[in-house]
Amino acid sequence: MTETGPFLRQMRATAPLVHNITNFVAMNIMANVLLSAGASPAMVHAREEVAEFAGLAQALTLNIGTLDPAWAEAMEIAACTMDVAGRPWVLDPVGVGATRFRQEVCARLLALRPTVIRGNASEILALAGLGGQGRGADAADPVAAAETAARDLARRTGAVVAVSGPVDFVTDGTSAYRVSNGHALMPRVTALGCSLNGVIAAFLVGQDRLGATVAALAYFGLAGERAAQGAAGPGSFQTAFLDALHALTPEDLRRGARVVPA
Repeated sequence: MTETGPFLRQMRATAPLVHNITNFVAMNIMANVLLSAGASPAMVHAREEVAEFAGLAQALTLNIGTLDPAWAEAMEIAACTMDVAGRPWVLDPVGVGATRFRQEVCARLLALRPTVIRGNASEILALAGLGGQGRGADAADPVAAAETAARDLARRTGAVVAVSGPVDFVTDGTSAYRVSNGHALMPRVTALGCSLNGVIAAFLVGQDRLGATVAALAYFGLAGERAAQGAAGPGSFQTAFLDALHALTPEDLRRGARVVPA
């Protein structure tokens, strides 16, 4: 794979507008994460304007965490807009295995060809039709249990599939990588995983989708490592994490990314 640093450099040079239809819990921290990273966030979900706004954005993220029928319709409209325009979008199938409604919505969204699908192991297993032991947004399955499902899902959908965990697994169905950057405090702050979707989407703009996804994961995880160095707990970690996202340079990412072929 190419170096990770240039992906961060290009993202910041582009400063892409990322349209996010995400859950209520994630909106504020996700916006701050994207601003700290160097992108421009927008949170727009009204059906009456979502197609028009998606037409202005350079990338899109969809998170089904606090799903309802109106939001589901808005997500489909926005994803269709991006698909027709050939622009990247990221699907986060939060808790997809928990209810039939989530499964039905995700099935319709998959038909609109997401560029990247990112979830925990249980969500990827459920999305691939293999079950999974998730509890809502939490994963009870290890990343390794979802690697075959991730490869199959990537081949079937044409998306890059990223399985989040202590060591992330990323594949386009042919090539695959493991990214071991990160810190144990990251899951202790709500919506950091949701915020990662926006960073991935920002990296995707104008860049190779597999390389961009891997670089985004490494950047996000490395920021977590840097933030943890001076944090006393989850509260101070959250503040330090935003600062680390802002301060990390492409050279820092080149030196600090822990990425290996899988």
